[in-house]
This record gives sequence, C-alpha cells and structure tokens, in this order.
Amino acid sequence: MEEQQIVQRNLALQREWYGEPLGDRVRRLVVAYSISQAQLADVLGISAPMLSQVMSGRRAKIGNPAVLARLVMLERKVLTPDVSTGEREAMQRALDEVRASRPTVGRGSLPVDDGTGEQVTLTFLAKTASFDELVGAAELIEDRYPKLARLLRYAARE
Repeated sequence: MEEQQIVQRNLALQREWYGEPLGDRVRRLVVAYSISQAQLADVLGISAPMLSQVMSGRRAKIGNPAVLARLVMLERKVLTPDVSTGEREAMQRALDEVRASRPTVGRGSLPVDDGTGEQVTLTFLAKTASFDELVGAAELIEDRYPKLARLLRYAARE
C-alpha cells in the first residue's frame, strides 16, 4: 500500500476511534495554549516525532492510554474560564498539572458513551455545577425548555 493510502486509512481510523483526526485536536491545543508541538509532546509524555506521525496520519493511534488521557485532560482544561481567556499563568499551571499527572485508565475511569455524547455531557454538567445549581437552573427554564430542564435534573443525580 502506498504511503498516501496508508495516511488516508489512518486518518479514517482516527475519525472512527477519536471522533476526528488527531492532527485537528492537537493543532487546537497548540493554538489554545500558545505552545509548540514539541512542548505539547513533552506535556503529553510522548516524543515529538511520534506526535508528528500521529498528527500527519503516518500512525493511526496513540498506543499509550495515559498519553490519550493527558490529551483529554488538556482539552477539558482549555474550557476553564482562566485558560479559555488566555491567562498565561493559568495556561502554564494547566500544562504543568497535566505534565505531572499520572493518569490510569481502567474500565471505571472513563465514562461510557453510546456515540451520542450523552454520558459525557451528563458527567460534565455534574462536575461543573452543584446539585442545587442544576435543580435551580432546571426550575428556571422548565416552562420554556422542558427537555433541557429534564437533562439538568438528570445530571443533578449523577
């Protein structure tokens, strides 16, 4: 199989496994944290050449689950207010925390998702707001947005 076909196959596998090509996810992190690919590789715990191969599609997957867990951690941290507004110290703190982390990935450590994103959304909501906040928000929008109110109440039970 010629290299271009291998790359296309690997990118298709990445879409299937990770939801999109890893190059897209990595580029967003490089921009969001204002760092180089080599710096990101260091934070993730992967070599810069390996990260480059994954980004370009010359490799299909990240073989080390801890590296993938750190990638997801960085994606989640970029959504926090201080990091999302570009506060340099908060961005550096997030990078340092992820670099120092030693995530373990087991059956119970990642939410199971049926492809709809529902479980991930519920888990995120439950971690973002308290029970009282979720129920209070549900009460505020109940009349106009009953489906969203039901989702908030469900997340409050998580």
